[in-house]
Amino acid sequence: MTTLLRGYCLAVEFIVRFLGRSVAWLVPVLSLVVASEVFARYVLNRPTVWAYDLSLFLFAYIAALGGAYAQQKQAHINVDILYLKVSERTRRLFDLVTYLLAMYFMLVLIKIGVEQLEQTIKFNYRRQSEWAPPMHHFWVMMISAGALMLLQLSAQWISNFYSLVTGNELIEQQESKE
Repeated sequence: MTTLLRGYCLAVEFIVRFLGRSVAWLVPVLSLVVASEVFARYVLNRPTVWAYDLSLFLFAYIAALGGAYAQQKQAHINVDILYLKVSERTRRLFDLVTYLLAMYFMLVLIKIGVEQLEQTIKFNYRRQSEWAPPMHHFWVMMISAGALMLLQLSAQWISNFYSLVTGNELIEQQESKE
């Protein structure tokens, strides 16, 4: 059973790390889109109809799909004033509770995302702008980001639970480092 749990956690860690690093490559693309719009608007006096919408989508992709990677790196905000003053065991208990709450929120996000995707496809929703790009890809991304975060949270929950029950780490620190 330990081998199965370790394999699951390591697989999730690999997937989240790969996707998090891949999404990071959208940051220079976003910068180029914004820079080209600034150039077109202020130098050429010919603003584009697509740059604003595209930059919004790219930023959403970066933030949402990078969330699981930030969770993996423990880069999300924590209430350190309390968290750092308690024992490692109590921290793990805090994490178990907060991860369960976050997983519930991710399930709600996925459910709403699926409903919105169905409506978007059925009614061909588009962004209300001059360019009017379709919105279905946005909901696919939100569902994917929610699922990715759910996987990451579940792997961390399993790892913390295993440690609390057995007193041993499921994944040794040198294995989980990059």
